Amino acid sequence: MSGLPTLSYRPNPLGGPLMVWGGFALVLAVAPLLWGSSFAQTMLSQIGIAIIACLAYNMLLGQGGMLSFGHAVYSGMGSFLTIHTLNLVSAGKLHIPVALLPIVGGLSGLFFAAVLGWVTTKKSGTTFAMITMGVGELVWSMSLMIPELFGGEGGISGNRVVGKGVAGINFGPQIQVYYLIAVYCFISTALMYALTRTPLGRMLNAVRDNPERVEFIGYDTQMVRYLAFMISGFFSGIAGGLGALNFEIVTAEVVGAARSGAYLLFVFLGGATFFFGPILGAVLMVIALVLLSELTKAWLLYLGLVFLLMVMYAPGGLASLIMMNVRVAAFKRLGRLVPSYIVLAITGLAALTGIAAMIEMLYHLQLNAALGPTMKFLGVQLDASAAGSWAGAVALLVVAGGLFEWRRRDFARIWGGIQAEIEHIIAQREGRA
Repeated sequence: MSGLPTLSYRPNPLGGPLMVWGGFALVLAVAPLLWGSSFAQTMLSQIGIAIIACLAYNMLLGQGGMLSFGHAVYSGMGSFLTIHTLNLVSAGKLHIPVALLPIVGGLSGLFFAAVLGWVTTKKSGTTFAMITMGVGELVWSMSLMIPELFGGEGGISGNRVVGKGVAGINFGPQIQVYYLIAVYCFISTALMYALTRTPLGRMLNAVRDNPERVEFIGYDTQMVRYLAFMISGFFSGIAGGLGALNFEIVTAEVVGAARSGAYLLFVFLGGATFFFGPILGAVLMVIALVLLSELTKAWLLYLGLVFLLMVMYAPGGLASLIMMNVRVAAFKRLGRLVPSYIVLAITGLAALTGIAAMIEMLYHLQLNAALGPTMKFLGVQLDASAAGSWAGAVALLVVAGGLFEWRRRDFARIWGGIQAEIEHIIAQREGRA
């Protein structure tokens, strides 16, 4: 036993949490100083909003096991009522500080979640998912029928710069808006994490895992789901209110199925079973919707392929991959996997390059035929109509894909051996071996 590697676990209620939350606050504070361009600050602002929205959605999906296809309704309604309130403030009919307007969005999301959630949460499972889809489509269709509230196809615009401001802060510059979003992001994240440690949060997990047993011990599972639904609606509304201030325009797209689908997709990719998973998903969402959509017209196809691969090989999301490797690193065995990771990364990227080359050539021939067959891909000139270009892409895919599969099998063998060693060490510590 003396020669066995050991893990030292010291329950430290201050050092650990302070380090994590202090680091999170530091990242939020320093990020716009490291990336100071207006485009970068706009992206960082969207990431902050997306973090709140994805964490709020994961309160249903990851913590409560409630699959919602229409959760954009609550962030969207928060956006609409925030922009209406902003216009009333600008007209001098209301006197509310602009910095507090996201709370108006949160209360709006809470109100609609309380009204619609009472019906929605009466069912669970697939029925719940279908009801949320119906509610989402209902609100989206109403957005085109009630222009007084939703502004029709053009949406509703506003001006977040109201009055002279306080201490030079009027939220005109993007950096000021970013720090407002960062404050709300930090507070909202901390509150949602705190909720997971409360009896309600624990009971929500129990309702997810075994609702029959929860009913048996005397709890109303519908009420637990309803309370969680309302809290999720509140934080979604805050995200929507921040979005209204950031963009100064709100359209029907914010309550559409595409927005709800984005929440579901990226929360899953980030990892719904871990609290920090939706934060990773939020970052991926902004990168995909802002950067990837500008780089290629086939970005939705790439996104679908990534989602398919994650479902097949990493259903726990990116967070689960990180935590599995953290476990291996804790037992001092990560070094044995590094060479395999390097080879898998190189061969996997090469195979993906071959697939991407074929996709881009196909899209070029279909959508840009008037520009001629020549195109640039990753700095290389390709002739989309030439057989040689297609043959090269296919050869790269086949060779790199074959090498990747060969190394993957060897990696699976090494990984399995390491997991067996870890389980043996744990069993020895517990006296089971």
